[in-house]
Amino acid sequence: METIYERMLNKANIPTYEDMLSHCGELKTLFSSFNHFIKENFLTDEEIKFPYGNSYGWCISHHRKTKLICNVFPEIDAFCVMVRKTDKQFADIYNYVSDYAKEIIDNRYPCNNAGWIHFHVKNDNDYSDIVRIMTGK
Repeated sequence: METIYERMLNKANIPTYEDMLSHCGELKTLFSSFNHFIKENFLTDEEIKFPYGNSYGWCISHHRKTKLICNVFPEIDAFCVMVRKTDKQFADIYNYVSDYAKEIIDNRYPCNNAGWIHFHVKNDNDYSDIVRIMTGK
């Protein structure tokens, strides 16, 4: 069963970006680096959103025009990237990621010839994997 990390779930309290950084604690630098990486490499607009049900909480939503690139949910000493990729995109990077990343990919939520993953970043190795997943490199 997947470990759930504490997210920012109070819908009535709209967080600032700084609140999100603080919430990530030890991983605030990686959270900031990842959001900057996505914005620069995918030319996205960022928006603080409470996009889904109450158990998802607040996130940074990265869009390019109307296309969702990913959502980044701050968690206590971690963050979670929710992203949809095609089966081919997952297959292309599968042999280049950690066993943890392979498990996440293997258990993705299927959607036609693609799937959604919720990738919890807890350390530098996880960060390298999610960058590889996002870029396909």
